[in-house]
Amino acid sequence: MSNINSQKLLYNLDIALEAIQRNKLRALLTSLGIIFGVASVIAMLAIGSGAQQEVLSQMELLGTNNVIIQPTLEQTEGQLGQDNGEGESNKYSPGLTLHDIESIRELVPEVEYISPEIVFESNFIRKARMRSGKIVGVSEEYFNINSFDVVEGNKFNRSQIERAEPVCVIGYDVKTKFFPGENPIGKKIKVGNLWLTVVGVLQKKKLSTENIERLGIRNYNLDIFAPVTTVLLRFKNRALVTKDDIDAGGGGGGFRGGRLVISSGGTSSDEEEEDAVRINYHQLDKVIVRVSDSEYSVSIAEVLSRMLKRRHNGVVDYEIIVPEQLLQQEQRTKRIFNIVLSSIASISLIVGGIGIMNIMLASVVERYKEIGLRLAVGAQKKDIELQFLTESLALSVGGGLVGIFLGVVFSFAIEWTADIATIVSPFSIIISFGVALVIGVIFGYMPARRAAQQDPVHALRHE
Repeated sequence: MSNINSQKLLYNLDIALEAIQRNKLRALLTSLGIIFGVASVIAMLAIGSGAQQEVLSQMELLGTNNVIIQPTLEQTEGQLGQDNGEGESNKYSPGLTLHDIESIRELVPEVEYISPEIVFESNFIRKARMRSGKIVGVSEEYFNINSFDVVEGNKFNRSQIERAEPVCVIGYDVKTKFFPGENPIGKKIKVGNLWLTVVGVLQKKKLSTENIERLGIRNYNLDIFAPVTTVLLRFKNRALVTKDDIDAGGGGGGFRGGRLVISSGGTSSDEEEEDAVRINYHQLDKVIVRVSDSEYSVSIAEVLSRMLKRRHNGVVDYEIIVPEQLLQQEQRTKRIFNIVLSSIASISLIVGGIGIMNIMLASVVERYKEIGLRLAVGAQKKDIELQFLTESLALSVGGGLVGIFLGVVFSFAIEWTADIATIVSPFSIIISFGVALVIGVIFGYMPARRAAQQDPVHALRHE
């Protein structure tokens, strides 16, 4: 029985292909809707997958479980102790310091790692080579938080941090620039006026220009990392006000709104407000807190905000950023956008299905005599249905295969011309081809049903 059914199927497929070959141009025009529908769906899903991958790479750069604390410099001005007009005096804030880190470590639960970050512009010098770059003061936990691997040597340890030793870990591009063809471990490089001993080299971090600009991150490959205590002791500690800082302002000054303000002296209070030189009093440029689970990120951010506000005497001179929350919002927006684009592309498939139905209905009318003849010699109605349904499926399959090829070509063309990352996945190919087959069956059934319902006598007499 199965052998007979297989023979019938092959016979109907042969008839369908023969009918398509007799009208090649019409078959091609009929399949265009399916072809471009499948190609559009594949291309849109490829763009969506590329966008998804981009967001995941951004999350990897910023850290999926990280909470970032950054100092701010914009505050309400006023003399320390001066009434602010609401019956309260402006309060002094020590800024973001290492003491804040110790408090977070002791008091905030679900914190895995916490690391400060201090960044200064400097010059790197070695063997008559010089370039500007950033010296970054961090703790040993910084490399774990940011998933930095060391390819040569080791990271600096807790003992070196406690003793503020002049050691450093260099970015991969720093090694390429200053230590070409040699092992930098144990050798020295001059940073500003200080010679640092290289103890490790970071693995090259792949960073796109777009990610650097959009996420506000640095090119870590060009940085030199030193213990935070070394940077504070041997370079600069902004939490300490020195005579040089005061002399740089040329006169008097004071604290306003938690910030040191150095004025030029000999001016009125209004002019002093305009001429004041604002000094960054924050000891740290950033604090990165790694929580044990991303579900705690938002709640811990709220706890950190309240704690820092209390420690800074009510002065909100910081901002707390939850990168995962921002990236998830971006991911959600892109997902909605991709669904809309894919839905619009799917309309082409429906239009293609309508085109198949229209042509198949016309084909039924043209082939009344053929239908009547087959019914007269013993063909059953289901054989007629199968014949036209097979022809409809053949058009869908052919259009789907061509559409897959064009979809892949379109995806690469979009990536090459528009500089948009695209990823063609097997899922997108399977789903678009499957939809094309379903549309072929749905829109081919009505013409097949109509052909099978024909009276053989009337069909044979049809002109």
